[in-house]
Amino acid sequence: MASTSKKLGIWTSTSLVVGSMIGSGVFLVPAAMASYGSVSLLGWVFSAIGAFFLARVFSLLSTMIPISTGGPYAYTHYGFGDFAGFMVAWGYYISIITANAAITISFVSAMSTFFPVLATNAVAAILTGLSAIWFLAWVNTRGIPASGKVQLVTTILKLLPLLVISIGGLFFIRLENFHPFNSSGGSVYDAINTTATITMFSFVGIECATIPADSVENPGKTIARATMIGLLICTLVYILGSVSIMGIIPAAQLKHSVTPYADAAAIMFGSNARYWASGGMAIAAFGALNGWTLIQGKLPYAIAKDKLFPAVFGWQNKKGAPFVGIIVSSTFVSLFMMMNYTKGLVEQFKFLILLSTLNTLVPYLFCAAAYVIIRLKIKQSKGLFTALLVGMLAFAYSIWAIAGSGQSTVYWGFLLLMAGIPFYVWVVYKKNSEADNN
Repeated sequence: MASTSKKLGIWTSTSLVVGSMIGSGVFLVPAAMASYGSVSLLGWVFSAIGAFFLARVFSLLSTMIPISTGGPYAYTHYGFGDFAGFMVAWGYYISIITANAAITISFVSAMSTFFPVLATNAVAAILTGLSAIWFLAWVNTRGIPASGKVQLVTTILKLLPLLVISIGGLFFIRLENFHPFNSSGGSVYDAINTTATITMFSFVGIECATIPADSVENPGKTIARATMIGLLICTLVYILGSVSIMGIIPAAQLKHSVTPYADAAAIMFGSNARYWASGGMAIAAFGALNGWTLIQGKLPYAIAKDKLFPAVFGWQNKKGAPFVGIIVSSTFVSLFMMMNYTKGLVEQFKFLILLSTLNTLVPYLFCAAAYVIIRLKIKQSKGLFTALLVGMLAFAYSIWAIAGSGQSTVYWGFLLLMAGIPFYVWVVYKKNSEADNN
């Protein structure tokens, strides 16, 4: 176990939350929302409220069982036992490595602004992506201090251009750009529901500070605070950024933009500003990849320590890093990333991303339910009504989020989840055999 001086403090833990939540995808959301009108801003508010209840659940769970490495897996395991814990971990782990492949592709895409060859040459794109994956894998094998410093620096760097546009853009707003209020062609309720579905994925990663709990200084307090501070920062950036961009760029133009933040920066500061906006997007992707690389090592490590994953994933190097999990995970990330640049495999890669979507949401559902169960287990009766209310609202939001991800996503994601059952049976059989031999 790392010494206190080598553990994640409040700001590094917060950067893990913010850095994991703010990836490259948020740079495209304003364009996706433009066709609905300014009513889409209410979609952000709705998602933020739901995310608040989830953040509150994770914060409270971290104070009840602070030394619980694995976050959603650990809480589900504590509340529901081996099988539920494993199934949540299985789906969540696959979603992480497929998402990391997608983040890497976004990083390469952003870098193509500076190096156009990356947009036309698949070999160059693959080599750039592999360099990013394995450089960050190496950083994370250097231990928590190294990965934490990279996360803090990249989070600050990615926030700077976002804050400049989000806050500075308020002075360039033209009120007529917010009309009409609802251009979706449907009711206001339907527009809010649809845009909230689009925005909810921007809050995925809110749980990240809980996963490396054994590497966090004073986890009972630090994780809870980092989770709520991280949510506040991201919510302000998301909403203010959308307000500014929608106010700067007319909806008819915005909905066709592939670089809304860069377009807004060009209007505010001139055409050269596109470059630092694209640089911010690249840093956002790079920082998110670093944060999720840390997670993709810590999660299998936590499962292996409970003997629900091959023991090799529990190995640590001299720096205290779960190097096997990082290396194996990065290998899969590399393979999935290369699929996107290989003719005949592009659709399969997109399919994997679709499959992983559900499994980023299922852990939230289980954690909301586990929160209430754990409170009852530890016989914490004070504030039980409030706890039940928070848990129920977080559970309801998780159900809504899963339903909003689409029928196809739910169907195929469920099949992916079920594919983990044979692996679970094998792990349990091996675990029991070892127990018998001992």
